[in-house]
Amino acid sequence: MQKQKIRSRAASEQDVDDWITLHDGKSVFVGYDSLEEKAKVLKYRKIKSKGKEQFQIVLDKTPFYAESGGQVGDVGVLNFPSLRANGEAICLNITDTKKENDLIVHFTDEIPADLSGEVIATVHPETRKKTTIHHSATHLLQAALQQVLGKHIAQKGSLNNAEYLRFDFSHFAKMTNEEIEQVEQIVNEKIRQNIPVVIKEMPKDDAVKLGAMALFGEKYGDVVRVVIMDANYSIELCGGTHVGATGELGLFKITSESAVAAGVRRVEAVCGELALQYTNEAIKQLNNVKDAFKGSKDVLKSIEQLQEENAALKKEISTYQNEKVEIVKGQLRTKVTNRNNANVLFEKVEGVNADGLKKIQFDLKNEFDNFFFVATTIVNDKPLLSIIISEDLVKAKNLHAGNLVKELAKAIKGGGGGQPFYATAGGTDVSGMDTVLRQAEELFLVQTN
Repeated sequence: MQKQKIRSRAASEQDVDDWITLHDGKSVFVGYDSLEEKAKVLKYRKIKSKGKEQFQIVLDKTPFYAESGGQVGDVGVLNFPSLRANGEAICLNITDTKKENDLIVHFTDEIPADLSGEVIATVHPETRKKTTIHHSATHLLQAALQQVLGKHIAQKGSLNNAEYLRFDFSHFAKMTNEEIEQVEQIVNEKIRQNIPVVIKEMPKDDAVKLGAMALFGEKYGDVVRVVIMDANYSIELCGGTHVGATGELGLFKITSESAVAAGVRRVEAVCGELALQYTNEAIKQLNNVKDAFKGSKDVLKSIEQLQEENAALKKEISTYQNEKVEIVKGQLRTKVTNRNNANVLFEKVEGVNADGLKKIQFDLKNEFDNFFFVATTIVNDKPLLSIIISEDLVKAKNLHAGNLVKELAKAIKGGGGGQPFYATAGGTDVSGMDTVLRQAEELFLVQTN
Protein backbone atom coordinates (compact mmCIF):
# COMPACT_ATOMS: atom_id res chain seq x y z
CA MET A 1 0.00 0.00 0.00
CA GLN A 2 2.86 2.36 0.82
CA LYS A 3 4.46 1.71 -2.58
CA GLN A 4 1.14 2.45 -4.27
CA LYS A 5 0.81 5.71 -2.33
CA ILE A 6 4.28 6.74 -3.48
CA ARG A 7 3.45 5.88 -7.12
CA SER A 8 0.15 7.78 -6.87
CA ARG A 9 1.83 10.83 -5.36
CA ALA A 10 4.50 10.81 -8.04
CA ALA A 11 1.86 10.56 -10.79
CA SER A 12 -0.04 13.59 -9.45
CA GLU A 13 2.98 15.83 -8.91
CA GLN A 14 3.90 18.44 -11.49
CA ASP A 15 7.45 18.98 -12.63
CA VAL A 16 7.52 22.60 -13.78
CA ASP A 17 10.44 24.35 -15.51
CA ASP A 18 11.17 28.04 -15.01
CA TRP A 19 9.47 30.53 -17.32
CA ILE A 20 11.51 31.58 -20.34
CA THR A 21 10.64 35.25 -20.89
CA LEU A 22 10.71 36.75 -24.39
CA HIS A 23 8.88 40.02 -23.67
CA ASP A 24 7.65 41.83 -20.61
CA GLY A 25 4.01 42.79 -20.31
CA LYS A 26 0.56 41.75 -19.10
CA SER A 27 -1.67 38.99 -20.42
CA VAL A 28 -4.93 40.55 -21.65
CA PHE A 29 -8.15 38.70 -22.59
CA VAL A 30 -9.86 40.08 -25.71
CA GLY A 31 -12.10 37.12 -26.45
CA TYR A 32 -15.47 38.67 -25.61
CA ASP A 33 -15.54 40.42 -28.98
CA SER A 34 -13.30 38.31 -31.21
CA LEU A 35 -12.23 34.71 -31.65
CA GLU A 36 -9.02 35.60 -33.48
CA GLU A 37 -6.23 37.98 -32.49
CA LYS A 38 -2.68 38.83 -33.56
CA ALA A 39 -0.34 38.59 -30.60
CA LYS A 40 3.18 37.81 -29.43
CA VAL A 41 4.56 35.30 -26.96
CA LEU A 42 5.50 36.84 -23.60
CA LYS A 43 6.82 33.67 -21.96
CA TYR A 44 6.71 29.90 -22.12
CA ARG A 45 7.79 26.86 -20.10
CA LYS A 46 7.73 23.06 -20.05
CA ILE A 47 5.70 21.09 -17.51
CA LYS A 48 5.40 17.38 -16.77
CA SER A 49 2.28 16.03 -15.10
CA LYS A 50 1.22 12.39 -14.65
CA GLY A 51 4.05 11.33 -16.90
CA LYS A 52 2.90 13.56 -19.78
CA GLU A 53 5.04 16.40 -21.10
CA GLN A 54 3.33 19.63 -22.16
CA PHE A 55 4.14 23.26 -22.70
CA GLN A 56 2.51 26.45 -21.42
CA ILE A 57 2.47 29.64 -23.46
CA VAL A 58 1.48 33.15 -22.35
CA LEU A 59 0.52 35.76 -24.98
CA ASP A 60 0.32 39.53 -24.56
CA LYS A 61 -3.33 39.37 -25.69
CA THR A 62 -5.54 36.41 -26.41
CA PRO A 63 -9.09 35.51 -27.46
CA PHE A 64 -8.82 32.24 -25.46
CA TYR A 65 -11.05 32.15 -22.39
CA ALA A 66 -9.27 30.73 -19.35
CA GLU A 67 -11.22 28.24 -17.23
CA SER A 68 -13.20 29.97 -14.47
CA GLY A 69 -16.73 30.42 -13.18
CA GLY A 70 -17.60 26.87 -14.22
CA GLN A 71 -16.78 27.52 -17.88
CA VAL A 72 -14.01 25.34 -19.31
CA GLY A 73 -10.99 26.84 -21.03
CA ASP A 74 -11.02 27.43 -24.78
CA VAL A 75 -9.30 25.20 -27.32
CA GLY A 76 -8.00 26.23 -30.73
CA VAL A 77 -4.74 26.94 -32.57
CA LEU A 78 -1.73 29.29 -32.53
CA ASN A 79 -0.35 30.01 -35.99
CA PHE A 80 3.19 31.37 -36.50
CA PRO A 81 3.17 32.79 -40.06
CA SER A 82 6.88 33.62 -40.03
CA LEU A 83 7.95 30.17 -38.83
CA ARG A 84 8.08 27.34 -41.35
CA ALA A 85 8.26 23.56 -41.19
CA ASN A 86 8.27 21.55 -44.42
CA GLY A 87 7.30 24.70 -46.27
CA GLU A 88 4.21 25.38 -44.16
CA ALA A 89 3.56 27.82 -41.33
CA ILE A 90 3.89 26.24 -37.89
CA CYS A 91 0.55 25.69 -36.16
CA LEU A 92 0.16 24.62 -32.51
CA ASN A 93 -2.98 22.96 -31.17
CA ILE A 94 -4.14 24.50 -27.89
CA THR A 95 -5.74 21.79 -25.76
CA ASP A 96 -6.73 23.91 -22.74
CA THR A 97 -6.55 27.40 -21.27
CA LYS A 98 -6.23 28.23 -17.57
CA LYS A 99 -5.47 31.16 -15.25
CA GLU A 100 -2.37 31.34 -13.09
CA ASN A 101 -1.43 34.42 -11.08
CA ASP A 102 -3.24 36.80 -13.47
CA LEU A 103 -1.69 35.03 -16.45
CA ILE A 104 -3.73 33.37 -19.20
CA VAL A 105 -1.88 30.12 -19.86
CA HIS A 106 -2.33 28.16 -23.10
CA PHE A 107 -1.55 24.41 -23.04
CA THR A 108 0.01 22.64 -26.01
CA ASP A 109 1.76 19.31 -26.54
CA GLU A 110 4.67 20.71 -28.56
CA ILE A 111 6.39 23.98 -29.42
CA PRO A 112 8.91 25.07 -32.09
CA ALA A 113 12.47 26.02 -31.16
CA ASP A 114 11.76 29.67 -31.96
CA LEU A 115 8.65 31.39 -30.55
CA SER A 116 9.55 34.92 -31.59
CA GLY A 117 7.54 36.79 -34.17
CA GLU A 118 3.83 37.30 -34.73
CA VAL A 119 1.26 34.78 -33.51
CA ILE A 120 -2.30 34.45 -34.79
CA ALA A 121 -4.39 33.01 -31.94
CA THR A 122 -7.67 31.42 -33.09
CA VAL A 123 -10.32 29.90 -30.83
CA HIS A 124 -12.23 26.89 -32.17
CA PRO A 125 -15.54 28.62 -33.00
CA GLU A 126 -17.95 25.66 -32.74
CA THR A 127 -16.58 24.52 -29.39
CA ARG A 128 -16.74 28.07 -28.00
CA LYS A 129 -20.31 28.51 -29.29
CA LYS A 130 -21.59 25.30 -27.69
CA THR A 131 -19.80 26.11 -24.43
CA THR A 132 -21.22 29.62 -24.45
CA ILE A 133 -24.84 28.58 -24.92
CA HIS A 134 -24.49 26.11 -22.05
CA HIS A 135 -23.10 28.88 -19.84
CA SER A 136 -25.96 31.22 -20.71
CA ALA A 137 -28.44 28.40 -20.14
CA THR A 138 -27.02 27.92 -16.63
CA HIS A 139 -28.10 31.47 -15.76
CA LEU A 140 -31.62 30.82 -17.05
CA LEU A 141 -31.68 27.48 -15.22
CA GLN A 142 -30.75 28.93 -11.82
CA ALA A 143 -33.51 31.56 -12.04
CA ALA A 144 -36.05 28.91 -13.08
CA LEU A 145 -35.06 26.65 -10.19
CA GLN A 146 -35.64 29.50 -7.76
CA GLN A 147 -39.10 30.08 -9.23
CA VAL A 148 -40.11 26.42 -9.08
CA LEU A 149 -38.32 25.17 -5.94
CA GLY A 150 -37.92 28.33 -3.87
CA LYS A 151 -35.54 31.19 -3.08
CA HIS A 152 -33.37 28.91 -0.94
CA ILE A 153 -31.79 27.61 -4.16
CA ALA A 154 -28.11 28.60 -4.21
CA GLN A 155 -25.41 27.51 -6.62
CA LYS A 156 -22.90 25.02 -5.18
CA GLY A 157 -20.88 24.42 -8.32
CA SER A 158 -21.18 24.31 -12.09
CA LEU A 159 -19.55 23.08 -15.28
CA ASN A 160 -20.15 24.44 -18.76
CA ASN A 161 -18.53 22.81 -21.76
CA ALA A 162 -19.38 22.00 -25.36
CA GLU A 163 -21.11 18.71 -24.48
CA TYR A 164 -23.43 19.69 -21.61
CA LEU A 165 -23.97 21.86 -18.56
CA ARG A 166 -23.87 20.67 -14.97
CA PHE A 167 -25.38 22.69 -12.14
CA ASP A 168 -25.15 21.83 -8.42
CA PHE A 169 -27.52 23.60 -6.04
CA SER A 170 -28.79 23.51 -2.48
CA HIS A 171 -32.10 21.66 -2.14
CA PHE A 172 -33.51 19.19 0.35
CA ALA A 173 -35.34 16.71 -1.90
CA LYS A 174 -35.26 14.96 -5.25
CA MET A 175 -36.99 16.99 -7.96
CA THR A 176 -40.24 15.48 -9.16
CA ASN A 177 -40.94 14.93 -12.85
CA GLU A 178 -43.48 17.77 -12.65
CA GLU A 179 -40.86 20.15 -11.19
CA ILE A 180 -38.34 19.23 -13.88
CA GLU A 181 -40.99 19.86 -16.53
CA GLN A 182 -41.85 23.26 -15.02
CA VAL A 183 -38.18 24.31 -15.01
CA GLU A 184 -37.79 23.27 -18.65
CA GLN A 185 -40.93 25.19 -19.61
CA ILE A 186 -39.70 28.39 -17.95
CA VAL A 187 -36.22 28.20 -19.53
CA ASN A 188 -37.58 27.40 -23.00
CA GLU A 189 -40.09 30.25 -22.71
CA LYS A 190 -37.20 32.65 -22.04
CA ILE A 191 -35.38 31.19 -25.05
CA ARG A 192 -38.42 31.71 -27.32
CA GLN A 193 -38.71 35.30 -26.12
CA ASN A 194 -35.21 35.88 -27.58
CA ILE A 195 -34.30 38.24 -24.72
CA PRO A 196 -31.23 40.41 -25.43
CA VAL A 197 -28.37 39.56 -23.08
CA VAL A 198 -27.14 42.83 -21.57
CA ILE A 199 -23.62 42.88 -20.14
CA LYS A 200 -22.40 45.82 -18.03
CA GLU A 201 -19.37 46.65 -15.92
CA MET A 202 -20.08 48.52 -12.70
CA PRO A 203 -18.93 48.87 -9.07
CA LYS A 204 -19.62 45.73 -7.08
CA ASP A 205 -21.82 47.57 -4.57
CA ASP A 206 -24.03 48.88 -7.40
CA ALA A 207 -24.34 45.36 -8.83
CA VAL A 208 -25.42 43.98 -5.47
CA LYS A 209 -28.04 46.75 -5.14
CA LEU A 210 -29.27 45.78 -8.59
CA GLY A 211 -29.89 42.26 -7.26
CA ALA A 212 -27.03 40.47 -8.98
CA MET A 213 -26.20 36.96 -7.76
CA ALA A 214 -22.56 35.97 -7.33
CA LEU A 215 -21.15 32.69 -8.67
CA PHE A 216 -20.17 30.06 -6.13
CA GLY A 217 -16.46 30.13 -5.19
CA GLU A 218 -15.61 33.14 -7.38
CA LYS A 219 -13.62 36.17 -6.21
CA TYR A 220 -14.62 39.61 -7.43
CA GLY A 221 -12.84 42.94 -7.64
CA ASP A 222 -14.25 46.40 -7.00
CA VAL A 223 -15.55 46.58 -10.58
CA VAL A 224 -17.58 43.59 -11.73
CA ARG A 225 -19.15 42.27 -14.92
CA VAL A 226 -22.92 41.92 -14.70
CA VAL A 227 -24.89 39.66 -17.06
CA ILE A 228 -28.59 40.54 -17.36
CA MET A 229 -31.17 38.27 -19.03
CA ASP A 230 -34.35 40.25 -18.36
CA ALA A 231 -33.86 42.51 -15.33
CA ASN A 232 -36.90 40.90 -13.72
CA TYR A 233 -35.61 37.37 -14.24
CA SER A 234 -31.81 36.84 -14.13
CA ILE A 235 -29.02 39.21 -13.03
CA GLU A 236 -25.67 37.62 -12.18
CA LEU A 237 -22.04 38.58 -11.68
CA CYS A 238 -20.14 36.60 -14.30
CA GLY A 239 -16.89 36.82 -16.24
CA GLY A 240 -17.80 34.10 -18.71
CA THR A 241 -18.78 34.30 -22.36
CA HIS A 242 -22.47 34.59 -23.28
CA VAL A 243 -24.83 34.67 -26.24
CA GLY A 244 -26.16 37.93 -27.64
CA ALA A 245 -29.78 36.89 -27.11
CA THR A 246 -31.44 33.91 -25.43
CA GLY A 247 -32.88 32.68 -28.73
CA GLU A 248 -29.41 31.45 -29.68
CA LEU A 249 -29.84 28.63 -27.15
CA GLY A 250 -32.46 27.06 -29.44
CA LEU A 251 -33.77 24.41 -27.07
CA PHE A 252 -33.12 23.43 -23.44
CA LYS A 253 -33.50 19.89 -22.12
CA ILE A 254 -32.66 18.44 -18.69
CA THR A 255 -31.02 15.03 -19.09
CA SER A 256 -30.58 14.03 -15.44
CA GLU A 257 -31.23 15.03 -11.82
CA SER A 258 -29.38 13.40 -8.94
CA ALA A 259 -27.92 13.82 -5.45
CA VAL A 260 -24.23 14.66 -4.99
CA ALA A 261 -24.15 15.34 -1.23
CA ALA A 262 -26.47 15.90 1.70
CA GLY A 263 -28.71 18.81 0.74
CA VAL A 264 -27.10 19.24 -2.67
CA ARG A 265 -28.73 18.20 -5.96
CA ARG A 266 -27.25 18.11 -9.46
CA VAL A 267 -28.94 18.86 -12.76
CA GLU A 268 -27.35 18.09 -16.12
CA ALA A 269 -28.77 19.53 -19.32
CA VAL A 270 -28.06 20.20 -23.00
CA CYS A 271 -28.92 23.02 -25.38
CA GLY A 272 -29.30 23.73 -29.05
CA GLU A 273 -28.47 20.97 -31.50
CA LEU A 274 -27.46 18.64 -28.65
CA ALA A 275 -30.89 19.09 -27.03
CA LEU A 276 -32.56 18.30 -30.34
CA GLN A 277 -30.41 15.16 -30.73
CA TYR A 278 -31.28 14.08 -27.18
CA THR A 279 -35.00 14.62 -27.81
CA ASN A 280 -34.92 12.83 -31.16
CA GLU A 281 -33.11 9.87 -29.58
CA ALA A 282 -35.75 9.68 -26.82
CA ILE A 283 -38.52 9.73 -29.45
CA LYS A 284 -36.68 7.05 -31.44
CA GLN A 285 -36.50 4.83 -28.36
CA LEU A 286 -40.21 5.40 -27.69
CA ASN A 287 -41.04 4.46 -31.28
CA ASN A 288 -38.93 1.30 -30.93
CA VAL A 289 -40.93 0.42 -27.81
CA LYS A 290 -44.16 1.03 -29.73
CA ASP A 291 -42.93 -1.23 -32.52
CA ALA A 292 -42.11 -3.91 -29.94
CA PHE A 293 -45.73 -3.68 -28.82
CA LYS A 294 -46.90 -3.89 -32.42
CA GLY A 295 -47.65 -0.18 -32.73
CA SER A 296 -49.68 0.13 -29.54
CA LYS A 297 -51.12 3.62 -29.15
CA ASP A 298 -51.12 3.37 -25.34
CA VAL A 299 -47.58 2.14 -24.64
CA LEU A 300 -47.84 2.70 -20.88
CA LYS A 301 -50.95 0.52 -20.67
CA SER A 302 -49.21 -2.17 -22.71
CA ILE A 303 -46.18 -2.09 -20.40
CA GLU A 304 -48.38 -2.32 -17.30
CA GLN A 305 -50.19 -5.31 -18.84
CA LEU A 306 -46.86 -6.95 -19.64
CA GLN A 307 -45.68 -6.38 -16.05
CA GLU A 308 -48.86 -8.00 -14.72
CA GLU A 309 -48.39 -10.99 -17.03
CA ASN A 310 -44.74 -11.24 -15.99
CA ALA A 311 -45.67 -11.18 -12.29
CA ALA A 312 -48.26 -13.91 -12.88
CA LEU A 313 -45.74 -16.05 -14.77
CA LYS A 314 -43.13 -15.59 -12.04
CA LYS A 315 -45.70 -16.72 -9.46
CA GLU A 316 -46.54 -19.72 -11.61
CA ILE A 317 -42.86 -20.60 -12.05
CA SER A 318 -42.28 -20.21 -8.32
CA THR A 319 -45.13 -22.60 -7.59
CA TYR A 320 -43.74 -25.10 -10.10
CA GLN A 321 -40.23 -24.72 -8.66
CA ASN A 322 -41.49 -25.34 -5.13
CA GLU A 323 -43.27 -28.49 -6.27
CA LYS A 324 -40.16 -29.59 -8.15
CA VAL A 325 -38.01 -28.98 -5.05
CA GLU A 326 -40.20 -31.28 -2.97
CA ILE A 327 -40.07 -34.01 -5.62
CA VAL A 328 -36.27 -33.80 -6.03
CA LYS A 329 -35.78 -33.63 -2.24
CA GLY A 330 -37.78 -36.83 -1.87
CA GLN A 331 -35.66 -38.56 -4.51
CA LEU A 332 -32.40 -37.41 -2.92
CA ARG A 333 -33.53 -38.46 0.56
CA THR A 334 -33.55 -42.09 -0.59
CA LYS A 335 -29.96 -41.83 -1.89
CA VAL A 336 -28.36 -40.76 1.41
CA THR A 337 -25.89 -43.42 2.64
CA ASN A 338 -23.93 -43.83 5.86
CA ARG A 339 -20.15 -43.83 5.53
CA ASN A 340 -17.49 -43.23 8.18
CA ASN A 341 -20.26 -42.51 10.69
CA ALA A 342 -21.74 -39.76 8.52
CA ASN A 343 -24.81 -39.46 6.31
CA VAL A 344 -23.39 -38.56 2.90
CA LEU A 345 -24.62 -37.65 -0.54
CA PHE A 346 -22.67 -36.79 -3.71
CA GLU A 347 -25.15 -35.98 -6.45
CA LYS A 348 -25.75 -34.14 -9.71
CA VAL A 349 -29.10 -32.40 -9.19
CA GLU A 350 -31.32 -31.48 -12.14
CA GLY A 351 -34.49 -29.47 -12.58
CA VAL A 352 -34.06 -26.90 -9.79
CA ASN A 353 -32.52 -23.41 -9.68
CA ALA A 354 -29.83 -22.19 -7.24
CA ASP A 355 -32.38 -21.16 -4.60
CA GLY A 356 -34.16 -24.48 -4.95
CA LEU A 357 -30.93 -26.42 -4.48
CA LYS A 358 -30.05 -24.39 -1.39
CA LYS A 359 -33.48 -25.13 0.14
CA ILE A 360 -33.09 -28.85 -0.55
CA GLN A 361 -29.66 -28.92 1.08
CA PHE A 362 -30.74 -27.08 4.23
CA ASP A 363 -33.94 -29.12 4.56
CA LEU A 364 -32.02 -32.40 4.34
CA LYS A 365 -29.38 -31.10 6.78
CA ASN A 366 -32.17 -30.59 9.28
CA GLU A 367 -33.37 -34.18 8.74
CA PHE A 368 -30.02 -36.01 9.01
CA ASP A 369 -27.36 -35.93 11.71
CA ASN A 370 -23.69 -35.77 10.69
CA PHE A 371 -24.77 -34.75 7.19
CA PHE A 372 -22.30 -34.19 4.30
CA PHE A 373 -23.83 -33.26 0.95
CA VAL A 374 -21.95 -32.18 -2.20
CA ALA A 375 -24.18 -31.20 -5.12
CA THR A 376 -23.62 -29.96 -8.66
CA THR A 377 -26.17 -28.46 -11.01
CA ILE A 378 -26.39 -26.26 -14.09
CA VAL A 379 -27.68 -22.70 -13.79
CA ASN A 380 -27.91 -20.54 -16.92
CA ASP A 381 -25.76 -23.05 -18.83
CA LYS A 382 -22.96 -22.81 -16.23
CA PRO A 383 -21.95 -25.31 -13.55
CA LEU A 384 -22.73 -24.61 -9.90
CA LEU A 385 -21.13 -26.45 -6.97
CA SER A 386 -22.68 -26.40 -3.50
CA ILE A 387 -21.52 -28.06 -0.25
CA ILE A 388 -23.38 -28.32 3.06
CA ILE A 389 -22.04 -29.99 6.23
CA SER A 390 -23.72 -30.44 9.60
CA GLU A 391 -22.19 -28.23 12.31
CA ASP A 392 -21.53 -31.25 14.54
CA LEU A 393 -19.62 -32.96 11.73
CA VAL A 394 -17.64 -29.77 11.03
CA LYS A 395 -16.47 -29.74 14.66
CA ALA A 396 -15.89 -33.47 15.01
CA LYS A 397 -13.81 -33.86 11.83
CA ASN A 398 -12.44 -30.30 11.53
CA LEU A 399 -14.09 -29.85 8.12
CA HIS A 400 -14.56 -26.56 6.26
CA ALA A 401 -16.98 -26.30 3.33
CA GLY A 402 -15.42 -23.04 2.13
CA ASN A 403 -11.96 -24.62 1.82
CA LEU A 404 -13.36 -27.72 0.15
CA VAL A 405 -15.33 -25.77 -2.44
CA LYS A 406 -12.27 -23.73 -3.47
CA GLU A 407 -10.33 -26.94 -4.14
CA LEU A 408 -13.16 -28.74 -5.95
CA ALA A 409 -14.11 -25.72 -8.09
CA LYS A 410 -10.87 -26.09 -10.04
CA ALA A 411 -12.42 -29.01 -11.93
CA ILE A 412 -15.15 -26.73 -13.34
CA LYS A 413 -12.70 -23.87 -13.94
CA GLY A 414 -14.29 -21.67 -11.34
CA GLY A 415 -14.02 -20.37 -7.83
CA GLY A 416 -16.04 -19.61 -4.75
CA GLY A 417 -16.08 -19.81 -0.99
CA GLY A 418 -18.22 -19.66 2.10
CA GLN A 419 -18.60 -20.72 5.69
CA PRO A 420 -17.39 -23.95 7.36
CA PHE A 421 -20.87 -25.50 7.08
CA TYR A 422 -22.03 -24.08 3.71
CA ALA A 423 -20.24 -22.86 0.58
CA THR A 424 -20.83 -22.47 -3.15
CA ALA A 425 -18.78 -21.96 -6.30
CA GLY A 426 -19.52 -21.15 -9.91
CA GLY A 427 -17.58 -22.27 -12.94
CA THR A 428 -17.38 -22.31 -16.72
CA ASP A 429 -16.65 -25.95 -17.59
CA VAL A 430 -19.75 -28.19 -17.37
CA SER A 431 -17.73 -31.25 -18.35
CA GLY A 432 -15.93 -31.17 -15.00
CA MET A 433 -19.05 -31.77 -12.88
CA ASP A 434 -18.55 -35.56 -12.64
CA THR A 435 -14.93 -35.00 -11.66
CA VAL A 436 -16.06 -32.68 -8.86
CA LEU A 437 -18.29 -35.36 -7.33
CA ARG A 438 -15.60 -38.03 -7.58
CA GLN A 439 -12.96 -35.79 -5.98
CA ALA A 440 -15.42 -34.70 -3.30
CA GLU A 441 -16.02 -38.30 -2.28
CA GLU A 442 -12.27 -38.97 -2.15
CA LEU A 443 -11.64 -35.89 0.01
CA PHE A 444 -14.45 -36.86 2.35
CA LEU A 445 -13.02 -40.32 2.91
CA VAL A 446 -9.53 -38.93 3.54
CA GLN A 447 -10.66 -36.25 5.97
CA THR A 448 -13.08 -38.42 7.96
CA ASN A 449 -10.94 -41.54 8.40
